[in-house]
Amino acid sequence: MTYGNASRFCLVLLSCFLPGSMSGALAASGTASPSGPAQASLGVQAPQEAAPALRQKAAAPASPKPSEQSPQAPVLPSAATISQDPRPTLDATTFINTMRAAWTYKRIAEAGGWPSLPAGTVLKVGDKGPLVAILRQRLAMEGDLPASPNASAVFDQDLTGAVRRFQARHGLPESGAVRARTLEALNTPALTRHRQLTASAQRLAGSTFSFGERYVVVNIPSAAVEAVEGGQVARRYVAIVGKADRPSPAVETRVTAVNLNPTWTVPVSLIKKDIIPHVRKDPAYLEKMKIRIFDAKGQEVDSKTLDWSTERAVNYTLRQDPGAANSLGQIRIDMPNRHAVYMHDTPKKQLFAQDARFHSSGCVRVAEVGDFAEWLLRGTKAQSGAWTRSGIDAAIAGASRQDIRLDKPVPVAWVYLTGYATADGTVHFRDDVYGLDVPKNDPAPEPQMVDVPATSSTKPKRL
Repeated sequence: MTYGNASRFCLVLLSCFLPGSMSGALAASGTASPSGPAQASLGVQAPQEAAPALRQKAAAPASPKPSEQSPQAPVLPSAATISQDPRPTLDATTFINTMRAAWTYKRIAEAGGWPSLPAGTVLKVGDKGPLVAILRQRLAMEGDLPASPNASAVFDQDLTGAVRRFQARHGLPESGAVRARTLEALNTPALTRHRQLTASAQRLAGSTFSFGERYVVVNIPSAAVEAVEGGQVARRYVAIVGKADRPSPAVETRVTAVNLNPTWTVPVSLIKKDIIPHVRKDPAYLEKMKIRIFDAKGQEVDSKTLDWSTERAVNYTLRQDPGAANSLGQIRIDMPNRHAVYMHDTPKKQLFAQDARFHSSGCVRVAEVGDFAEWLLRGTKAQSGAWTRSGIDAAIAGASRQDIRLDKPVPVAWVYLTGYATADGTVHFRDDVYGLDVPKNDPAPEPQMVDVPATSSTKPKRL
């Protein structure tokens, strides 16, 4: 099933939502007085508790027992906590559900929006006062809390649960208290939320993604990977995606292979930006990182013969040997596409502990990628039967590169959804890290090289 028919059917309706065609909503204030219209409440349903089968994958393995732990072994921080909602970010109904939500938020904005809290507000269970009453009114506007004509001024357990529901919908730590990040989300105007939903729906309008029984979704603003099976998220993984100046692109393709112990061919852009400056400071850098240099004939070249005061190194192939220190880690997920991006492991697993995980050069790093690879390889035969996690680990321990083609490729979509709605009416929001939701009237820039890590079989390509 694809979005094709649905998007063509709804494009006329979508044009009613686009920022350039809005009428009264554009002039509406995004923050109303505390007595804002409660009848405009969205009626968002609270996220359901995750089904027991949903597995959130952490970045770091369990700490070994003290007697087994090497004194030199660093203790990695725990991975960031991500949603346990079993409903996928993207399914065949996301486009129309998001359009419906955009229309609702447009009405809220036109009716005056919702109340805002003063800058610096901090609220938690047990607090009392007029700001608590305003918080109740604010949460009722989106349905995180039942509307009440007499809003209590006490921060009780019911309000704590409502704040947690709000935080879950916004990808925030579910503390149940209002502090800086939750306050910022609460005070984001309804008109901005409408724009996020509209822009996200517009980005989905041209999608031709084919949903199978099993597929993978990467929502870039969420920095998470979802393995979807039977319409539910079977496993969700913490991820690291492209930074703002090296963004991860939207992609629709299929995972075709899993590469164990991959090599990494350094892109020309990274040779200029990273490798040459490092070598100038430390001539032994390439040796430490196990990066070798090859000429056009494939002959290895001694790094000492190159003039590193120039940029002539870009005329050579720089390739990092397989191993735990390899920039791709020990596993690469092959998914052919015109951007030459893919998913992979990383030696910098401590970055998975951060809430803001926008550090890559365009590719997506996946926590517990071995578990993800096992899920992808389900149904693909190994020499001794089916692929298992232990079999993957044993193959990696062998240190030789091994390319495993999937017997049945798995569809994968990288999407950029800062606002989306699921089938039950729950509306989710994420930060617009790449600034794609704001209309731009500037001329389109010249095509840029996608700045992503590559293997020896892929090269950066022009968009």
